[in-house]
Amino acid sequence: MPYGRGAAMSKIGRRPISFGDIQVEVKGQEVHYKGKNNSGIYFLPEYLTAVVEGKTLGLSLKDKEQNNFWGMHRALLANILQGAEKDFEKLVEITGLGYKGILSGNKITFSLGYSHKIDLELPQNVKVAIDKTGQKLNFSSFDKEMLGQVCAKIRAFRPPEPYKLTGIKVAGEVIRKKAGKAKGAE
Repeated sequence: MPYGRGAAMSKIGRRPISFGDIQVEVKGQEVHYKGKNNSGIYFLPEYLTAVVEGKTLGLSLKDKEQNNFWGMHRALLANILQGAEKDFEKLVEITGLGYKGILSGNKITFSLGYSHKIDLELPQNVKVAIDKTGQKLNFSSFDKEMLGQVCAKIRAFRPPEPYKLTGIKVAGEVIRKKAGKAKGAE
């Protein structure tokens, strides 16, 4: 489909990725990277080419017809390179009387008002710091996707409820409070 009304070029895909102090080398369809937190290889599909210019990495299309995943691959590669240099962080907040998380080794034990405690084994790439109240958990990892999955899994243990605003929420999440029952007009 030619560029006209139907097809549009990716605005995200054409943006260059700046990578700072990371060593990046392109070998064909492979992007080799090495940073202080992580190193590895990112494999590009055949229709994309990568070019390193100074401290930036640019992705371009070989075939203009196949721009479907150009922006997605650029975003994934940018996240991987950013994580290799500096950890991603997410704050999880637990609200409620007696609700808390306790860290023991690589396992977090949650008390969330149920009749039982909930144990969660952390993946080895995810680190956590818990404050003394046990209600603020600061997670960090070089893998943004895994970090989001762990935080979403923890949030699912006790999602925030809109009446008393108790439960687990990820920092920055806005929960709208609902009004309770209105007193009868007698």
